[in-house]
Amino acid sequence: MSDRSEVRFRECIGAVYQRLLGVSEQESQHPIRDGGWPRKEILGHLIDSALNNHQRFVRAALDGSYKGPSYEQKGWVAIHGYGDMPWSVLLEHWRWQNELLCEVVERIPESRLSAECRVGEDADVSLGFLIEDYLAHLGHHIQQITG
Repeated sequence: MSDRSEVRFRECIGAVYQRLLGVSEQESQHPIRDGGWPRKEILGHLIDSALNNHQRFVRAALDGSYKGPSYEQKGWVAIHGYGDMPWSVLLEHWRWQNELLCEVVERIPESRLSAECRVGEDADVSLGFLIEDYLAHLGHHIQQITG
């Protein structure tokens, strides 16, 4: 990737981590709205996002394309039991998963950013789009968690 994109990705992850450090265990247990997930489960959803996108990014970078399943968020969040885990454990898991993702993004050749990717039944998009969409998705949920 271009130096600028790599730096932006890593800076974004670092800034998000700093914001998440300000959430207490007690706050993490409260839903962001009536009937919604508690902050812990939203962070768990973001861990799932990192795990799923890790596969997508690596396969598209190595193979020149990616086609794989969509993500069934309610099932994934439930089966992992994120709501029962301590905030500090979830936060560190999120941090290290995203540190690894930064390493991947930094090593993606510029020529692979146009690799075609299909997630589930969605339309084809480029690997570059998936990376940008990952950050946008992350930003949306961090705003929910931290207000």
